[in-house]
Amino acid sequence: MQSPHTRSRIVTVCLLSLMSTLSVPALADGAPVELVIRNHRFEPAELRIPANVKVKVLVKNLDPTPEEFESYELKREKIIPGGASVPLFIGPLAPGSYPFFGEFNQATAQGRVVVE
Repeated sequence: MQSPHTRSRIVTVCLLSLMSTLSVPALADGAPVELVIRNHRFEPAELRIPANVKVKVLVKNLDPTPEEFESYELKREKIIPGGASVPLFIGPLAPGSYPFFGEFNQATAQGRVVVE
């Protein structure tokens, strides 16, 4: 038979695990991080996001031509038509730096996601 102290610890651990699991979708459903494409460049060129959280990034292409958000490290590839906005989900990710680029304008469209 378990002591009351042991049962209390088990309940606490279970509740904390449940709370952390439930908070991930809530963060993903929150206000998106905005990434703008303007003059064939990403603004900001560096996105900072928290570790171990799924994040919604709204990519807004202000250029009249399409651009493709691509990242081998993030395993994401998405075409954003000119004048359009496209949601993109990334994560949860471990801390680190994850480069991305614009497939159609690689010389100028460069950026990275910094996970802290």
